[in-house]
Amino acid sequence: MSQTHISSLDRHDARQYVTVRIGGQLFGLPISSVNEVFAPDNITRVPLASFEIDGVLNLRGRIVTMIDMRRLLGLRDSIAAPMAVGIERAGEAFALLIDDVGDVLLLDDSTLEVNPTNLDDEWMGFVDGVHRLSGELMLVLDVERTLARIGVAHAA
Repeated sequence: MSQTHISSLDRHDARQYVTVRIGGQLFGLPISSVNEVFAPDNITRVPLASFEIDGVLNLRGRIVTMIDMRRLLGLRDSIAAPMAVGIERAGEAFALLIDDVGDVLLLDDSTLEVNPTNLDDEWMGFVDGVHRLSGELMLVLDVERTLARIGVAHAA
């Protein structure tokens, strides 16, 4: 994927996104929401956890709740060796299981468009607009609404 260059813009008019793929779709997560990217290992299943929770793991002494983004978005079963994007909210550690991580892009805020009308109704609750990149759309993932969907309140 080619990186979008913004040389004549004030950085206040642009945002950085970590790009990820989930079920073949390109998503962008605001870089301010991302703590780290890692390959999860030894995920422990949690009995009676909601369908979207893949389990928990111990990451450098912290218990991390693993959220399966494919399940949350209603996509087919998860892949065997996913990647994870680490985030933190309300003092708790979470990781979004994704298929693959891509580049960090700096994109002009003026190119952010509203969600397409044909976007799946379920996805509308997670997507906060789109950027048109060369050959595809990057859906901007709203991390707060994603976590709210599994019952995590926004940290004050």
